[in-house]
Amino acid sequence: MARKFWQINQYIRAEKVRVVDDVGKQVGVMPTAKALELARKDGLDLVEVAAKTDPPVVKIVDFAKFKYQERRKQMGSKRKSKSQDLKEVRFTPFIAENDFMIRIKKAREFLEDGDKVVLVVKFVGRQITRKEFGFELIKRAYHELQESATMEREPALKGKLLTTTLSPVKKK
Repeated sequence: MARKFWQINQYIRAEKVRVVDDVGKQVGVMPTAKALELARKDGLDLVEVAAKTDPPVVKIVDFAKFKYQERRKQMGSKRKSKSQDLKEVRFTPFIAENDFMIRIKKAREFLEDGDKVVLVVKFVGRQITRKEFGFELIKRAYHELQESATMEREPALKGKLLTTTLSPVKKK
């Protein structure tokens, strides 16, 4: 996380600035010296919030309180943006019904948490000669998860692994 630095009080270099007070009401465009005088009169600081605009926007606030609020805002946005993990659920082509349902239940939990799920059918030994069982298993698993997932990638065979990726359905 990059640190952000603000120009405050006498360190603001612009000659004219657009002033916003502590409640967010626009005061107007004025010389920096006059804006600094207004801030000092209220016992507050003059903080440059948008340096790239013309004229730069400054806010009359208590700087410590301003920094705290900015940090809280940044942490809040960081908390809201959940990264989407990639979870893997493994099967064998001749899996027992109960084992299949347990893995489907786990895959559904991952999808409801907002994670992508990779369904993997691992062929062992001579099972690779019966690829159609693996494709049928993937199709059956997708049918079970259809209400909570969309198929992102069609099933593909790579060596002895048959894989497909499911992504969660967007909640309204």
